[in-house]
Amino acid sequence: MIKIAVYIPTLNAGIDWPLLLESISTQNISIAHKAIIDSGSIDNTIDTAKQYGFEIIQINKNEFNHGATRQKLVNLHKDVDICVFLTQDAILTSFDSIANITKVFEDLDVGMAYGRQLPHKGAKTLETHARLYNYPSISNTLTLSDKDRLGFKAFFCSNSFSAYRVSMLNGVGGFPSNSIMGEDAIVAAKMLTAGFKKAYVADATVYHSHSYTLTEEFKRYFDTRVFHEQNKWLLTDFGKPTGEGLKFIKSEISYVIKNDWKTLPKSLNSVLAKWLGYNTGRFFKRMPLSVLKKLSMHSFYWK
Repeated sequence: MIKIAVYIPTLNAGIDWPLLLESISTQNISIAHKAIIDSGSIDNTIDTAKQYGFEIIQINKNEFNHGATRQKLVNLHKDVDICVFLTQDAILTSFDSIANITKVFEDLDVGMAYGRQLPHKGAKTLETHARLYNYPSISNTLTLSDKDRLGFKAFFCSNSFSAYRVSMLNGVGGFPSNSIMGEDAIVAAKMLTAGFKKAYVADATVYHSHSYTLTEEFKRYFDTRVFHEQNKWLLTDFGKPTGEGLKFIKSEISYVIKNDWKTLPKSLNSVLAKWLGYNTGRFFKRMPLSVLKKLSMHSFYWK
């Protein structure tokens, strides 16, 4: 029988945390291990996780790294076949979300999968569009041959709700410890290159969305450019994200005009903030540490 583990990195998980834990507790599939790795919560994150039977791993806040921290969880239990990752703000929408995302591993060539993210109830217009654009209703399974058609998009995925075959994850070196973000995309690209498949499972769903301020948009795209600069092999091997940004902008503006035209100024300002952030990130190697920490959404990364 395949053994499944559910792993979640946490830090002050907030008011929706019990909803996530409850959604895990009602899943219709056996879960061998449940663990969080917490980097210094001062709210009730740890106590609530204990109430739901989670194992607790604690690290210092300055030790957190998106890849290295998740790899600590992967290494925690040696008997796990499939590890499922969630972020602390992603709530499973139905009792079969985990069953659905792990079912694709019946295909022994599938190395990883990620689920569909739906906007939280009451989500605003821009965050709703982002989820509908990036997470469609049709599933797919990709191989390396699809990079000729999809380019940069071939390794798109998200650890907000994902699953990995542990043997294949470790076989490509596990999660990276030196990247500011995008640990999921790096693994996806390595798996595709190694000949494994990557699955998108549209009927494995979570509620997960964010409403970013303009400052947060700038910082998020600054970090995205840092990620691209750190991992230029992705651009070399799969192609640059040329045109993808413009496609998203056109789609967003069309969605806004159709559904909430009053949001159009915010949409246009958001585009500008993203553009400024992404192009500023190009020069991160020339910037002092104090400036990097101010411009980055992941200030903990810069040491």
